Amino acid sequence: MESEKYLEIHSLQKAYFASHATLSYRSRVDALTALKERVAAYEPRLISAMQEDMGKPWMEAATAEIWMVREEINYTLRHLAGWMRPHRVRTPLVHAPASSAIHAEPYGQVLIISPWNYPLLLLISPLVGALAAGNVALLKPSEHAPRTAEVVEELINGLFKPGLAHVITGGVETSRNLLSLPYDYIFFTGGTRVGRLVMKAAAEHLTPVTLELGGKSPVIVDASADLEVTASRLVWGKFFNAGQTCIAPDYVLAHRSIRAELVERMACKVREFYGDDPFTSPHLARIINGHHFNRLVDMIDPAKVVCGGLSRVHQHYIAPTILQGVTPTDAVMEEEIFGPILPVLDYDTLDEALAVIQQHPNPLALYLFTRDKKMEKQVISQVPFGGGCVNDVVSHFANGDLPFGGRGASGMGRYHGKQTFATFTHYKSLLRRGLRPDVPLRYPPYTIREQVMRVVFAIASWLS
Repeated sequence: MESEKYLEIHSLQKAYFASHATLSYRSRVDALTALKERVAAYEPRLISAMQEDMGKPWMEAATAEIWMVREEINYTLRHLAGWMRPHRVRTPLVHAPASSAIHAEPYGQVLIISPWNYPLLLLISPLVGALAAGNVALLKPSEHAPRTAEVVEELINGLFKPGLAHVITGGVETSRNLLSLPYDYIFFTGGTRVGRLVMKAAAEHLTPVTLELGGKSPVIVDASADLEVTASRLVWGKFFNAGQTCIAPDYVLAHRSIRAELVERMACKVREFYGDDPFTSPHLARIINGHHFNRLVDMIDPAKVVCGGLSRVHQHYIAPTILQGVTPTDAVMEEEIFGPILPVLDYDTLDEALAVIQQHPNPLALYLFTRDKKMEKQVISQVPFGGGCVNDVVSHFANGDLPFGGRGASGMGRYHGKQTFATFTHYKSLLRRGLRPDVPLRYPPYTIREQVMRVVFAIASWLS
């Protein structure tokens, strides 16, 4: 029965797109405006649901989820008319009289699968681009944030016709059933392991995909860094959402000369931000479930804890934890942490730091704290990564004019701002040619013209 439900919605969306109801500028603006108003109306319930699912602080839910969704919609509404307009490009003289243009057309039916760590933002932000581009969308939120998934389901399904956008909730089997169906585009945010399964399923139908994955995002702290600012920004970025952010600083490579002072300052910032007992702080989220809690606890080596290290299993609480004396072979360096644990490693030369980074697949983000412009240029040019910051962390994600995405094991494809529209758009090239004059040079037989063209090519080669 469940599979019949998927097929019914899938068929409805296919028919709705075929009706061309999504193609006009007005229909897209109306959908985005209605979505913006609906999110605003549901704001208290959404924040409450996120707090229930993972203890997400009000400030983090409001700014990183509600506000960012609102800004994505506003940005899109301001620019949509220009994005939709055909873009004229140069036409070579040999084609004259003619004109050339690139036309933006929607792919059609898209599937969006989102994770639990930002259960509103990472579902609705891609939807904004999909609707703006004129697509219809089937959305699958994560089952690990069930309260938020319920509210989002009510929000979307009560707002749009099922043919335009529809939420289907469920677990792994639901995702598997949805992925067995053909789509025109799939947008997935989550872990690398599941990303491979999504790509494999998409390959069965030759469906293009965007994969927003993760990885171990490094931080390099140079001897020239401002340690007070560095400590504040690292502690904020790492423990925001209890470290359950795909672009959170995963580990720190600190120059040996400043490592001890940096660690001390970060420990002070933890106390300043979350108090002497972070368990009582209203500003620290909880780990999403028991599986991830146990995985994270196993990463903590008590002998290397300089701050935190405490946990409470029934509340899925892990204190903001800083480790020092960590080596590249420690358990905490084997996989993406995705939690409130920050290992700090030493390095003496930049080459040593880069060698550690190169032991892992291309990271989704990289952060560099330095005043040394030469070092900055070397790191940016020599290290492959998705995106990042100099003298900050995480903030590049909030700039709608910066395309966001990974490379290699950290993902493929880009979104945010215009790139979200572009992700869900096929750019169709079109040359429009006049009927007269119809120069006969290109038609067979080629005998005489071939001799002429040989001379022309010879002269062109000599001139070049």
